[in-house]
Amino acid sequence: MSYAYLFKYIIIGDTGVGKSCLLLQFTDKRFQPVHDLTIGVEFGARMITIDGKQIKLQIWDTAGQEAFRSITRSYYRGAAGALLVYDITRRETFNHLTTWLEDARQHSNSNMVIMLIGNKSDLESRREVKKEEGEAFAREHGLVFMETSAKTAANVEEAFINTAKEIYEKIQEGVFDINNEANGIKIGPQHSPTNPSLPGAGGQGGSQGGGCC
Repeated sequence: MSYAYLFKYIIIGDTGVGKSCLLLQFTDKRFQPVHDLTIGVEFGARMITIDGKQIKLQIWDTAGQEAFRSITRSYYRGAAGALLVYDITRRETFNHLTTWLEDARQHSNSNMVIMLIGNKSDLESRREVKKEEGEAFAREHGLVFMETSAKTAANVEEAFINTAKEIYEKIQEGVFDINNEANGIKIGPQHSPTNPSLPGAGGQGGSQGGGCC
């Protein structure tokens, strides 16, 4: 499957907030209530369309445990977008956001789009963090904010797609240098109108599409 751009994402946040479940719901449209702890990093990918263009999202789901923090840090580099997730039923996961955000800002490029996600919105009766608190934290730190439920799929599509829209807008505004893959953006094989007969351009698209998802 050919694409115009590839965006790399990273999902970060404490253990057990539902990072892997969000990824699974977005890529496979399913919910897995019992999920083993992520060891190191897991990976998923999916095609979406923005502004009539095919965009491939390459999503790295990281482990929340402190022991894996150094592995996680290496994935910040080269990510165009990050989903910073907390669990609305566990206040400590919200309290740790500042540490995650500092880590992300320190190890990523300054233009990375960060979406703050309050997950498990289906568990309203067990809520410990008000929606207004999430909104206030996002405002204060210049993040996009959304509450989601990996279980019911509420806002899961929107969270991933809205992050991509922000990245796409930054490309249009010239904020991202798309020729530098360290920014987490890669121009797809179909996207070289200046020289459509570029050697290998077509073949590369075939192998990319066939290799994954």
